[in-house]
Amino acid sequence: MELITKTGNSVANAVIRLNLLDDVLIARQPLPLGLELAVEGLVVKQPIPAGHKIAARDIAAGQPLRRYGQIIGFASQPISAGQHVHVHNLAMGDFSRDYAFGVDALGVGERREDTFMGIVREDGRVATRNYIGILTSVNCSATVAKAIADHFRRDIHPEALAAYPNVDGVVALTHSFGCAVDPGGEALAMLRRTLGGYAIHPNFAAVLMIGLGCETNQIPDLLAAQGLERNNTLRTFTIQGTGGTSKTIASGIEQVKSLLAEANRVQREPVSTKHLIIGLQCGGSDGYSGITANPALGNAVDRLVAAGGTAILSETPEVYGAEHLLTRRAVSRAVGEKLIQRIHWWEAYCERMNAQLNNNPSAGNKAGGLTTILEKSLGAVAKAGSSDLVDVYEYAQTVTAHGLVFMDTPGYDPISATGQVAGGANLIAFTTGRGSAYGCAPSPSIKLATNTRLWETQEEDMDVNCGGIADGSMTIEERGEHIYRLMLRIASGERSKSEQHGYGQNEFVPWQIGAIT
Repeated sequence: MELITKTGNSVANAVIRLNLLDDVLIARQPLPLGLELAVEGLVVKQPIPAGHKIAARDIAAGQPLRRYGQIIGFASQPISAGQHVHVHNLAMGDFSRDYAFGVDALGVGERREDTFMGIVREDGRVATRNYIGILTSVNCSATVAKAIADHFRRDIHPEALAAYPNVDGVVALTHSFGCAVDPGGEALAMLRRTLGGYAIHPNFAAVLMIGLGCETNQIPDLLAAQGLERNNTLRTFTIQGTGGTSKTIASGIEQVKSLLAEANRVQREPVSTKHLIIGLQCGGSDGYSGITANPALGNAVDRLVAAGGTAILSETPEVYGAEHLLTRRAVSRAVGEKLIQRIHWWEAYCERMNAQLNNNPSAGNKAGGLTTILEKSLGAVAKAGSSDLVDVYEYAQTVTAHGLVFMDTPGYDPISATGQVAGGANLIAFTTGRGSAYGCAPSPSIKLATNTRLWETQEEDMDVNCGGIADGSMTIEERGEHIYRLMLRIASGERSKSEQHGYGQNEFVPWQIGAIT
């Protein structure tokens, strides 16, 4: 995306015009009442917060408004040039979108050869981290799972893993489901698919799966449904079968101890970047997200894809209204139609739940300058760069394609990233404009700040500042190369900010779509 910047006569670089067709400009900084924007031929008629929109021309009620050259909503009342454009005068509306399946697909471009220092498992899978994981079949076994993991926490018991420097930690990933659901329904199948994906994730050297014993989500049935079998690195047991809480915790601790020596024997070695699978997330978005961090991440994604790697775009409600930009890049009509089928599923889902897709953006998104889901989506798809869309997956399905793919998930980041990691993502890249402190064990998470103010106030949680793109001190290409190189370093073992703070266990949130009875 090329930024066309204009300068006002009172404040240098006061606004950004993203496309010549746009009806709105984006404020680089707060614009006071009466400020003259001489180049644009505008006078600010209302105070405009930083990151928010100002009308570039008079707009009649009912007329569509464009940003990025695309429709972001319709004027709910007459809007004069120079006025603030936001939730009070911009609303959703129906309009047709040309899916034009595949017309913008570029095919395979020039390849680049890159490597990172990965961990190669015996079966050839490649890891970016080396954890021992504890999974639960049901909420009832969450307490014992956490107690086992807590025994090995370096901040509480530093001696527990002192002899095993190559083990990144022992993590318990618990959830609140697993019983009182239809045993043959979609909800339980989705939970099992998620747990199955984590059970075989290469970032786990070994996994303990713990149940209560009487739950609907029986562990043998879960394993059978996912084509898995118990072995030395996938161990299962239940509280009832072991004889109670204390005995189960003690057994789990001893089993982890028996796994540590083997897990510690791993060595990193150069591996092709084709083994890197990155989940793309944006949370706490603001008016700059689609201008700075998202297109910079998209540039990094194009570099990753050129090196044979895979990027997973998700958050279906947050591509709603911009899905036509992806279908145009689909490698086939069948791939494009798979995406549209997921959009239709969400439309029906929201209607069934008496909800609207436009309940997203959140309050924080709106405070940051976003108004409708159409506007948010157009900025969100910028994370996907310009690469072809090669496949579409349902939630937590194993990703096997190389290149840019889409996975159907909610927009809620913990649920979305959980599905991506279950599908094989061994790294998460997360853009944020309002601020986030997210982690996603066992996969590291990189945070990209959309604006310099956030970087300055929350630098301890941010890995990259993309704010300079808005003021012209950075370019999308420069930040894209920087992000791509950081991805390779983090994949090679460098710890991200969220890892340094210990995030990752509480953010495991499988998607629950079924009725609890």
